[in-house]
Amino acid sequence: MKKTTRILHKKNWFISSTQSKSIPHRDKMSTFVKAVLLVVIGFQAWIALAQDPNGCPNIVKRAGWSASKSSNVTYQIKPVQHVVIHHTATQSCNEMPVCKEIVKSIQDQHQKQNKWSDIGYNFLVANGGNVYEGIGWHRVGAHTKGYNSKSIGIAFIGDFTKELPSAKALRAAAKLLQCGVNMGELDENYLLYGAKQISATASPGKALFNEIKEWDHYDPSPVL
Repeated sequence: MKKTTRILHKKNWFISSTQSKSIPHRDKMSTFVKAVLLVVIGFQAWIALAQDPNGCPNIVKRAGWSASKSSNVTYQIKPVQHVVIHHTATQSCNEMPVCKEIVKSIQDQHQKQNKWSDIGYNFLVANGGNVYEGIGWHRVGAHTKGYNSKSIGIAFIGDFTKELPSAKALRAAAKLLQCGVNMGELDENYLLYGAKQISATASPGKALFNEIKEWDHYDPSPVL
């Protein structure tokens, strides 16, 4: 006698007389997978927030790029009222080992040739999206004469006369600024300038300067 296969339909389940397993409907599986993904994404976001509630970008600390010790430290009054944007006028970088070498070479130049106590910038931003701690928050730098004691100097690594920093770098800088506000290091109404507005320099380069003119805190008329 020929054996027949009988298939029963019960809602979204398919049961075969020759099959002992039950297979969920594809739509239910899809919904389940989406739910799991949402839980995973939400958990990752929670972990990120728990690790850094101030929403700071990835900041490579001084030890991470083998910084030399500062010969003198002068502190600022918080919250700082101004931000000055620079470019380093060096090669740009994406990979961390290359960026570390560039940051260290800038510190060497500032300390050995310029005879400064440390690297002049508070922070440096690379095209790879990492931020490198220079002298850091609430410390007086040596980046913009007349504004060092009352501003944070942020330098984008590279020459941005003709081209912009990467989208990753621009996002990292924006996060750094908001991080500073959240931490109480920057005044929430801080004013932002390009170095060329204050000093006789081409920094931060024409392309980058045109970019920062569109940023929320940009001030076209710094007090000199």
